[in-house]
Amino acid sequence: MSMSKRLQVLLDEGEYREIQAMARRRHVTVSEWVRQALQAARRREPVRDTERKLQAVRAASTHSLPTGDIEAMLNDIERGYLGGAR
Repeated sequence: MSMSKRLQVLLDEGEYREIQAMARRRHVTVSEWVRQALQAARRREPVRDTERKLQAVRAASTHSLPTGDIEAMLNDIERGYLGGAR
């Protein structure tokens, strides 16, 4: 079981009142509202760092892969969406 840690955040009166009102509307404490907001913010953060992503893109761009005319590829994709009806 992990230990809980206390986090202190200073807010001006207006910010605190807004958060308090939002917590009240959700029928949770201010602490619970803040925990949920922080969890949501963490989920939005990318899991991998930017440099690793750039390295992967750079590595992929060194490969010589077959490709085709963009219009032909788009037409093929459209035909696939339409079930080959074109």
